[in-house]
Amino acid sequence: MFGVLGSFGPFRMQTMTIRHRLSALVAVLTLAGCAPPTPEQQFLNDAYAALGGRSRIEAARHLTIEATGVNYNLGQDLIPDAATQTFEITDYQRVIDIANSRQRVEQVRTPKFAYFQGPQPQKQIQGFDGEAAFNIGATGSVTRLAGRAAADRRADLYHHPLQLLRATLDPATTIANVRATGAIRQADITLQGGPVLTLAVDTAGTPLSISSRTYHANLGDVVVTTALSDYQDVSGLKLPAGFEGKVDAFTTWELQASRQSLDGDVGDLSIPAGAPAAAAPAAPTVTAEPIGQGVWFLAGQSHHSVLVEFSDHLMLIEAPQSEARTQAVIAKARQTVPAKPLTQLVITHHHFDHTAGLRAAIAEGLTVITHSGNRAWVADMARRPHTLQPDALAVTPKPVTVEGVDGQLEFRDATMALTLYHVAANPHSDTMLMAHFPRQAILVEVDAFSPGGQYHPYAANLLENIQSRKLAVDRIVPLHGAVATMADLAKAAGQ
Repeated sequence: MFGVLGSFGPFRMQTMTIRHRLSALVAVLTLAGCAPPTPEQQFLNDAYAALGGRSRIEAARHLTIEATGVNYNLGQDLIPDAATQTFEITDYQRVIDIANSRQRVEQVRTPKFAYFQGPQPQKQIQGFDGEAAFNIGATGSVTRLAGRAAADRRADLYHHPLQLLRATLDPATTIANVRATGAIRQADITLQGGPVLTLAVDTAGTPLSISSRTYHANLGDVVVTTALSDYQDVSGLKLPAGFEGKVDAFTTWELQASRQSLDGDVGDLSIPAGAPAAAAPAAPTVTAEPIGQGVWFLAGQSHHSVLVEFSDHLMLIEAPQSEARTQAVIAKARQTVPAKPLTQLVITHHHFDHTAGLRAAIAEGLTVITHSGNRAWVADMARRPHTLQPDALAVTPKPVTVEGVDGQLEFRDATMALTLYHVAANPHSDTMLMAHFPRQAILVEVDAFSPGGQYHPYAANLLENIQSRKLAVDRIVPLHGAVATMADLAKAAGQ
């Protein structure tokens, strides 16, 4: 017995060893299968579940949102940081082709304030198709976007949780930097080729907001955020019906969905055939026309400036449109009167289209003269970071000097007399200035009266300001349009 058992002993022990090893392997595999998900996986799993599950998200093909709401007049309101002027948004429809990265947004925008383009509704159509960003005009003409504008349009497509979470199913999409602030969790999601979007969710995984970074000519580095609320069931998915858009802390639009649908017929969202290529930015053109002793009209394109010569220095009125435009204007000013230094810049008002060159002027060492209500705003614009697209002031930092104007401020020497006046009760900007040259009987103004336009909602106010101060004016030099007369202004004011 023992002999028999002895002869099989080593085999039996080997068998038991193999079994133990197999058991250990099974245990390891079992434990691996039960390992907790990574923070990134858990973040996405919670978000998938909150919307209705990964499989339902993956199955969605098209989303249509109909809504109403408001647009705010960012950078164009009565005073800096104000949000009093709005456009009513009607006939809003956003259609997303989820699988093919296409989107079409249509809306009708109606101003609810005295708008220089008139009170009539304006139809807007904005599209994105793969990598093509475009706008469709009222006549059907297509304008293709390029550069930063096209990248922003692509990012906008993913400012919806369904489109963004669908993109996370792509192996090329990465998620990182999961963090929590109180009950809010955030993660950075990077799409192949960009952009990087930050998704914020609550404890249950419900998306609260989507953010991305971009560059703004006036504001510099900004964060664009879409806040999400009022989740509703849409064919088995939980989707937001409330939307709010922000640029940094500035609210720019609000929408409330009235109807949402999935996988209906959305038509052709591709860019129209024959759409032209994106146009290269037009090079600034600046002409210098003498309009009085020591005064030049620096015109060209849609926004103009004025050069003023004093005994020992030069003054520039307005730094509009862009850094490139303002640099071209400064170069023309120095070319026109090369023997004297350019030391001062007058900003007529804070609106973005008239101050996009402000930082370029500060970089040149110019003292900024503006209404006292704009002083803090100018200082803020000067210190805002511009790292995504470094401008002249970012490359060559300089301190800013700001001189404020309240009711009026006179500049006079042996060769020149100029008074800046506040345009009181102006419905376009509460911090508007106009410049009067008593010896030349010239008034320089902008936006209050734009000769050649069809609608002049601010002309009567400008005329009242001139008459109440008993200013001698033969010619009006607008920074939009051609030089005009008092008779032209009186006619426009009487409309």
